[in-house]
Amino acid sequence: MHERYDPQSVERDAQGFWEAQASFRAVEDPSRPKFYCLSMFPYPSGKLHMGHVRNYTIGDVLTRTHRMRGYNVLQPMGWDAFGLPAENAAMANAVPPAKWTDDNIATMKAQLQSLGFAIDWSRELATCRPDYYRWNQWLFTRLFKKGIAYKKTGVVNWDPVDQTVLANEQVIDGRGWRTGALVEKREIPMYFLRITDYADELLGALDGLAGWPEQVKLMQKNWIGRSEGVRLGFPYTLEGEQKQLWVFTTRADTLMGATFCAIAAEHPIATWAAARDLKIAAFVDECKRGAVNEAELARLEKKGMPTGLYCTHPLSGERIPVWVANYVLMGYGEGAVMAVPAHDERDYGFAQSYGLPIKPVIRHPLGDGVPAPWKSAYAEPGLCINSGRYDGMGFEAAVDAIAADLATKGLGEKQIQWRLRDWGISRQRYWGCPIPIVHCPDCGDVPVPDAELPVVLPTDLVPDGTGNPLAKRPAFTETTCPACGKPARRETDTMDTFVDSSWYFLRYLDPDNEERPFDREIADHWMPVDQYIGGVEHAILHLMYARFFVKALADGGYLDVQEPFTNLFTQGMITRDGAKMSKSKGNVVSPREYVERLGADTARTYICFMGPPERGGGWVDEGAEGVHRFLSRLWRLGVEVDERTEPGAELPSEPTGEVRELLAKAHWSIDKATRDFERGFQFNTVIAAVMELVNEAYRLKDGLFGSSEGDAALRFATATAASLIFPFAPHLGSEIWEMIEGGRVWEEPWPQADPTLLSRDTFTLVIQVNGKVRAKLEADSGLEGEELLALARAEEQVASHLDGKKIVKEIVVPGRLVNIVVR
Repeated sequence: MHERYDPQSVERDAQGFWEAQASFRAVEDPSRPKFYCLSMFPYPSGKLHMGHVRNYTIGDVLTRTHRMRGYNVLQPMGWDAFGLPAENAAMANAVPPAKWTDDNIATMKAQLQSLGFAIDWSRELATCRPDYYRWNQWLFTRLFKKGIAYKKTGVVNWDPVDQTVLANEQVIDGRGWRTGALVEKREIPMYFLRITDYADELLGALDGLAGWPEQVKLMQKNWIGRSEGVRLGFPYTLEGEQKQLWVFTTRADTLMGATFCAIAAEHPIATWAAARDLKIAAFVDECKRGAVNEAELARLEKKGMPTGLYCTHPLSGERIPVWVANYVLMGYGEGAVMAVPAHDERDYGFAQSYGLPIKPVIRHPLGDGVPAPWKSAYAEPGLCINSGRYDGMGFEAAVDAIAADLATKGLGEKQIQWRLRDWGISRQRYWGCPIPIVHCPDCGDVPVPDAELPVVLPTDLVPDGTGNPLAKRPAFTETTCPACGKPARRETDTMDTFVDSSWYFLRYLDPDNEERPFDREIADHWMPVDQYIGGVEHAILHLMYARFFVKALADGGYLDVQEPFTNLFTQGMITRDGAKMSKSKGNVVSPREYVERLGADTARTYICFMGPPERGGGWVDEGAEGVHRFLSRLWRLGVEVDERTEPGAELPSEPTGEVRELLAKAHWSIDKATRDFERGFQFNTVIAAVMELVNEAYRLKDGLFGSSEGDAALRFATATAASLIFPFAPHLGSEIWEMIEGGRVWEEPWPQADPTLLSRDTFTLVIQVNGKVRAKLEADSGLEGEELLALARAEEQVASHLDGKKIVKEIVVPGRLVNIVVR
């Protein structure tokens, strides 16, 4: 063996062996407990970043430890390969998105493989390949036949230059993010998935997800947005016809304070008014180019125009003017609100701007007068005033009475509404899964039969920014109706890429199945995913849609489980110099650079050592170098122990002296690593324990070489260090294990601590941040700088004071304290 640690050589040999032996291929094995470990699959952008490395390293550490603990482990990988970035790159480089995507997949796969992840590559998938999206289409046709997928018109953001629909986040100050053109609101036919049918179920099941972060569950609850209220109608007459302007309100107790109604620019009344008045038409057009979500609305200056139409208050009979207002969205509620300026901040601001009446109808601590200036207390529930027979009633009593009175008039009823809207999956873009529908003049919308799937996406097209190129290819659009055989037109919209990622974890389980998306028996064996890992930015849409898909598939008899992910871990962000990594700041860390210079094991181990993974951490080059020195030191220990000790020496039954000291440290390390793994993702303290064991072996080795008991203790301690570091530094760990013990460490059981050797000396470590005591804990005597710092950073009370701060200096006084200086 080389005395000098050469990570490139060690890693190349280990990875070659794993690939040749298919060491990480998973098969169904009912005799062992299963562990399905899954990290969110990446978009093939072409380069790994440190966020990828952290995400997949976390999963790999869990995969390897669970294998050693007797689990049958599955860790697959694939590519979320459709989407707009590929089209933009294709336009910029004049190449088809397919080629750009395939090239990036090859590059990123090689980068992932260079990191030595224990991935079952036999299950690899890419969502842009027909053998995957065929089953997207197959599932869509099932949902379509059940009525869960359906077609209706929907309002979208339309870029008139790119001739495409834009997501809300692609509209910046009313203009397309790429072209700068003024965005229009258009109503076009689209396909939707009826996720609202599952709103109650999606909300109720959240409380049972004990392995999910509370923050994520709260975000989903807010997005689903269950509201109890009253749907009520304001009668009006339009061109001789009696109608009702329907609104939904959670504050029916304020109904007697409604002084006007406000409608969205897309509301039918606004369309009627715009046809009669050019000024209203211009304002409606302005609104349609304006805000697209609630967050933007909150920041807008409130503007409006009277439609000239009046409606009737459903209880008082008063005439109420109807205004078009820019702070009302058609996509929420009924596209109309009853405006109660005295008790709603947005209505108040609007009424102040246009001199509309403000009528207080709720008593609050600030008095019964007209609010001025606005304070949040005006919006709080209280006793009704100025409300006729409802005066003196509290919130619940008033709502009940008002709902009952409206019901007798046929103008209202109690209702539950949801913020959640049905999922519009149509995209007027090329690089996506074709929607398997044929439009027939006689038969209408006809799903493509199974035998004709997949509807194959041409891969030779290059978008030019003038609309969907599929619509310009007769060979794609012209077809025959599957029902009647007459000439028909194929749908050119493609699916939202969130469809691809809503069930990919099921295809991993049976990737070669050509008869169906997956076999139910296989799916029931592996599902649900035991540990899902990814960024918190996917807390709402991706996770919500995946949960919906699983529930819909279970209802269809394709699955037994109701939830896809038992445990969810959202890792923190890696920063550098106290800031998020970005090219503009020049603080990006390239994984490739560190793998080539220091080795994959160093990158993996350091990324787990820098702090608790849920809190993120700051990348410091000196820290990575320090981890590399530790791994080099462990390597030298392994080489020296292998050369200077005899294999086969037996450990003493009752060790004494330095032999006992080293064995006690080894068993302490096993115990600590085991406990830290069991209590969560305390990876940094596990690594610190291995560091301490290596330090102890170096301190004692010269006095132990040469005796049978000493040789046995050194071999045991070194093999233990290799075993415990293996999940983080698998190449080095497996190589050292083979030196000392022979065989394959990944096939060995997790080491067990001997309780008779766990006694040790401790001291109280004081942990300070900027000189202030933030925590105290019991630490083992003999811990050195890096180990003490790892313990300090792992403490929750300390980590909260480090979030978002730049570490300026770290002071360690062995046996006493750690002081971390931040700014």
